Amino acid sequence: METTAGLARINELGRRDHFLAVAITQRRSGEPAASVVNAGVLDHPLTGEPVVAFVARGRTAKLAHLRRTPTATLVFRADWEWIGVQGAVELAGPDDPLEGIDSERLRVLLRDIYHAAGGVHPDLDAYDREMVADRRTAVLIKPEHFTSNPTGADHEEDE
Repeated sequence: METTAGLARINELGRRDHFLAVAITQRRSGEPAASVVNAGVLDHPLTGEPVVAFVARGRTAKLAHLRRTPTATLVFRADWEWIGVQGAVELAGPDDPLEGIDSERLRVLLRDIYHAAGGVHPDLDAYDREMVADRRTAVLIKPEHFTSNPTGADHEEDE
């Protein structure tokens, strides 16, 4: 699947299920680690290229995994339809400085990711304070490979 179609499919399925995705990272042992995140599609803050992104709480195993092995897979689903995207990861946060992203640009980036993942907050200043207090980090995934089931695929339940 080409990138434009894959990202459009992520947006379609994301809108249908609160932009929830299973994030798969790699433990030190090489085994997969899975968690659920809100993620969305937006332009990379430095290159302008499209990325799939989510915000991670600071000091988590997920961030430790991504620092050690900077690649991730996200799987979005709605009903029985799904799409996975895999790619290299860049981190931008208080514990993961990314050249060209200062504290103000990080504040805006975290908001941009939140909005791309369908978030609406009644008090964005409170949101910003929470992001700082939690040492939140932007996780930017360069889409390199997509996997999916066919659009409109039916699921037959086992009897």
